[in-house]
Amino acid sequence: MKKAESPLTGRLVSEPPGAAESRKTDHIELAFRSQVAAGELDRRFFYEPLFSAHPEEGSLSAIPFLNRTLRTPIWVSSMTGGAQWANRINTRLANACREFGMGMGLGSCRALLTSNEHLADFAMRSLIGPDLPLFANLGIAQLETMIEEGQLDLVDEMIKRLEADGLIIHLNPLQEWFQPEGDRFQQPPLRTIQRFLDHAGYPVIVKEVGQGMGYNSLKTLLQLPLAAVDLAAAGGTNFAQLENLRRSDDVREQWAPMTRIGHTAEEMVEWINQIAEEKKGQLHCQQIIISGGVRDFLDGYYLTGKCRIPSIYGQASALLRVAQEGEDALHTYLHAQIRGLEMAAAYLRIKEVGKP
Repeated sequence: MKKAESPLTGRLVSEPPGAAESRKTDHIELAFRSQVAAGELDRRFFYEPLFSAHPEEGSLSAIPFLNRTLRTPIWVSSMTGGAQWANRINTRLANACREFGMGMGLGSCRALLTSNEHLADFAMRSLIGPDLPLFANLGIAQLETMIEEGQLDLVDEMIKRLEADGLIIHLNPLQEWFQPEGDRFQQPPLRTIQRFLDHAGYPVIVKEVGQGMGYNSLKTLLQLPLAAVDLAAAGGTNFAQLENLRRSDDVREQWAPMTRIGHTAEEMVEWINQIAEEKKGQLHCQQIIISGGVRDFLDGYYLTGKCRIPSIYGQASALLRVAQEGEDALHTYLHAQIRGLEMAAAYLRIKEVGKP
């Protein structure tokens, strides 16, 4: 490789032949395409280029979460790729969690309550390893029924068979209402959650499914002995709308306005901060998974940095999409997101209102 003398330092620096000329040509050709208008700037951050070297790979701080230690503040949010995809997708995601030090929520485990037929599609402990969080999940409608029928031992057995750390409860009244074959709640979800918490001897997370939840619901959940609350805010997959689109009856258009109800992740984080300030350390639940409309690492960095309760951020559809493409695509995506987080941590500071 040719070495040229730097006009600034007099030192010899290595550069491939023709590299400088090629770079200058690129600069000329791309200059006009590289202009960013003021209105396109991301105004959530102060960019501070003075105080950090370029971060080395693996420079993110470890994160205590769900009684484990994560190397990356990303949570694989519960999702499904369809029955024929479950094993392949879950395997790829579990391998990625082990590689990058992330936590994982499984898709619906309802089928495992009374049968082991699909157990291999969800039993990911051997792949994710013993040191990272792995959570099963069930809808609150199933828990309500099992409580009434005295069958919660089936949930406990399922958790044991999966070697899961605990259970995610999907809080989804709108999804069930719009689903043509959906269940109808006989009890307020809060009552079902409280009764299940009285029974469960393992960590429990409560997760909405695409609308998020309002101030009073958040305040109530944060005062329960939950391991975490997963926001599943508006902005990602809207399961109420998805189920309404599946309908073919006359009410689909009439009910459609209700599918546009919801709260953004940023709105919910602001409420969480307000609740934390009001309760001043008296909250039982002290961990948040921020999900729903988290498009990329900058959204994740911003929202987790803004939240006053320890938090990580979750993604579902973005990870599902690349996991379907293959292990290489999933690795490439996550590696780029994590390197982006490392750069953000080095050079970006989150703006606070009224503070420079």
